[in-house]
Amino acid sequence: MADNPKLLRCAIYTRKSTEHGLEQEFNSLDAQRDACEAYIKSQASQRWKALPQHYDDPAYSGGNLDRPALKKLLADIEAGRIDVVVVYKIDRLTRSLADFAKLVEAFDARSISFVAVTQQFNTTTSMGRLTLNVLLSFAQFERELSSERVRDKIAASRRKGKWTGGTVPLGYDAKDKRLVVNKTEAEIVRTIFRRYLELQSFGKLVADLDRRGIVTKRRSTKVAKYNGGIPFTYGPLAYFLKNRAYLGEVHHGGKWFLGEHEAIVDRATFDRVQQLLATKTTGRKAKRSESGALLMGKLYDDRGNLMSPSFSNKNGVRYRFYVSSALLRGRKTEAGSVGRTHAAEIEGAVLAALQSHQGQVQFDNELDPIGALKRVVVARDQLLLTTAGTAEGDGTIQEIRVPWPIKAMDAAIVEGNSVADGVRNEGLIQSIVRAHAWVHYLQNGTYESIEALAEANRLHPKVVRQALRLAFLSPDVTSAILEGSQPAELSLARIPKLILLPWAEHRRLLR
Repeated sequence: MADNPKLLRCAIYTRKSTEHGLEQEFNSLDAQRDACEAYIKSQASQRWKALPQHYDDPAYSGGNLDRPALKKLLADIEAGRIDVVVVYKIDRLTRSLADFAKLVEAFDARSISFVAVTQQFNTTTSMGRLTLNVLLSFAQFERELSSERVRDKIAASRRKGKWTGGTVPLGYDAKDKRLVVNKTEAEIVRTIFRRYLELQSFGKLVADLDRRGIVTKRRSTKVAKYNGGIPFTYGPLAYFLKNRAYLGEVHHGGKWFLGEHEAIVDRATFDRVQQLLATKTTGRKAKRSESGALLMGKLYDDRGNLMSPSFSNKNGVRYRFYVSSALLRGRKTEAGSVGRTHAAEIEGAVLAALQSHQGQVQFDNELDPIGALKRVVVARDQLLLTTAGTAEGDGTIQEIRVPWPIKAMDAAIVEGNSVADGVRNEGLIQSIVRAHAWVHYLQNGTYESIEALAEANRLHPKVVRQALRLAFLSPDVTSAILEGSQPAELSLARIPKLILLPWAEHRRLLR
């Protein structure tokens, strides 16, 4: 029935790269649509009909496919609502050759025709495809050349200290393409710098700012999460205190240049803050990738906060913990019932629970049950383990509940040097093991002297000598510590002071 061709539903897609001129009654998008509609009417004999749906992307770049109207167009194509895509020029659809190849592939999969009204091409022929690819190559070249010119201009402007846009920091307003001091906010900036020097602690500073009602800069944006006006946390606060814009400088390419805007903080105050930040961050935490924490990324408190691995050093002994992210952000009130827990204890409890349930649950990897563990929630009285094990092959998620005497552990963590009666003191046990290893190294000649051993472990020889005394505890005392039956006063800090060389005297420590 050649005399009665099929009705072809035509979708018109329009795009403009910038907001300039969009406020006009008849703008570029309207002009593009009029040209496309006129072309569709000229094909009335082929039963072309323009769809009423508008696919307009105002102020969107053609360098990528992240555009709402284009996504809607592709969704309608997938749903079978469109037969022909009509644009004013090819570069209105995309300026990227790679993206164009993806779009043509999507059009071909649904037998969709593509028409540019000012550039007559037929995408069903090899010559048409070649011509389109050549044109798009030039369009992409033009886009990249324009980007280079813009980047060069921004770089030159920044080197001269000019503000070229971006996020306006607290304390300033952007007026006439310049940063202008906001007197009210500027006083807040000075207060934050001054209070950090006085308190010398992020935790105390966050609490102090909360009491004062000081929040991040308020902005008016289309995306609500970027509007600011939220309480400070550690990360944004650290960035704030390091921002050299408050010295009247601008940043570009990893360097800072003297800016045209007025400084808010004097250099002496800023330098003192940087020195304090440097001393606070040195050796504060191990990298998470090097922490060796078995439950990293899987442990949560009972309010849904991820618990991250951390550690502290005391008397040459390293203690590992898991700390709630709420505490790390300075939000103590948002933490769960357990904000911090001893790493070795909870890892041991989780492994024991997984091993005891292996008869009931078949894990995907029996050699590595931790790999099958999806989530562990720690509460004050129990642990809730969620695993990806299979029960009778049905692939269901399993939950394991384990009693957890967290009160005794909390006491151990808070006091640091002692634990309650009947609780294994992991820090003390690790120190005893280390002391025996050190004695072995001295005996076999690995280290010629205590001084060489201390230097290798980056400790003072006095600390090493004191720690070595733990290797000479009597078997009775050592067994009691390993079993967790030692008295509470047998702590890591006190044992070297209480210990006497005759083993007969050691029994008094257990009374």
